[in-house]
Amino acid sequence: QVQLVESGGGVVQAGGSLRLSCAASGRTFSTYTMGWFRQGPGKAREFVAVISKLGSATSYAESVKGRFTISRDNAKNTGFLQMNSLKPEDTAIYYCAVNSNSTEQLRGGLAAYWGQGTQVTVSS
Repeated sequence: QVQLVESGGGVVQAGGSLRLSCAASGRTFSTYTMGWFRQGPGKAREFVAVISKLGSATSYAESVKGRFTISRDNAKNTGFLQMNSLKPEDTAIYYCAVNSNSTEQLRGGLAAYWGQGTQVTVSS
């Protein structure tokens, strides 16, 4: 079992930045691939970014590439999503998720565990 708790969401003006955190407890964090997903109002949940178990590989949705950076600190059992140049269309609930398999599988939404989400609101 793994418990994931997101934090760092809030309200920010367009062009601003936020840093989301995902704290993991339970099994060893480094044995999991980690990703971020989001669900905007009236929209389906979508992939945002994924990072491999040891942080050597990352992948991003086209809509956030160049603005968002995913990272992790396995020693602290925590993952991060640095979000810069935020746009109103980035408004969503952001979820972290993990699986013990590949980044490709997690990118496709095949997660073993999900966090409860943190709200990000970007005002224009």
